[in-house]
Amino acid sequence: MLDLVWLIPALPLAGFAIILLFGRRLGDPKAGYLATLMCSAAFVVTVGIFFDLLSKPAEERQHVYRLFSWVPVSSLKVDLSFLVDPLSITMCLFVTGVGALIHLYAIGYMHGDPRFSKFFLYLNLFALSMLLLVLGENMLVTFLGWEGVGTCSYLLIAFWHERATAGNGGQRWEALYDRRIAADPLRADLR
Repeated sequence: MLDLVWLIPALPLAGFAIILLFGRRLGDPKAGYLATLMCSAAFVVTVGIFFDLLSKPAEERQHVYRLFSWVPVSSLKVDLSFLVDPLSITMCLFVTGVGALIHLYAIGYMHGDPRFSKFFLYLNLFALSMLLLVLGENMLVTFLGWEGVGTCSYLLIAFWHERATAGNGGQRWEALYDRRIAADPLRADLR
């Protein structure tokens, strides 16, 4: 069951891709149902992996699943790989479980909005980014998840950018993000 860990981020990615390609045709509420189904299916897979992990002895509760070699440069090799351990799977349970409930609530909350599909596109991308963040086995995958979470947070906070309050909220998030980069000595190159 541990080798199915790739399904956890793949399901929200599939929901994102389907809504990206067919979101307008799906419309309200089908796009929301699809996004919720993908996040819920990721939760079911996470529960299965969690119980499989618990069935193993304590010293064997760490598994690295290598998807493919991402950056093979001479002796440097960076893989797109996921770390399965009790902490990462517990965080995946929170991300997918609470995420599925948020998706379900948002179906009713967003009903009638002309950009209904786009909202669920952002929600699935946010879930994917969170899962990459908590499952990343190396810093490159974790960084990709971290930046995805920041971008999706901005997109969701400023979703109704034509409203002054949402636009201001998005600008505050961007200013907070810029201050975080400025304060981080490791990100001096981004200033």
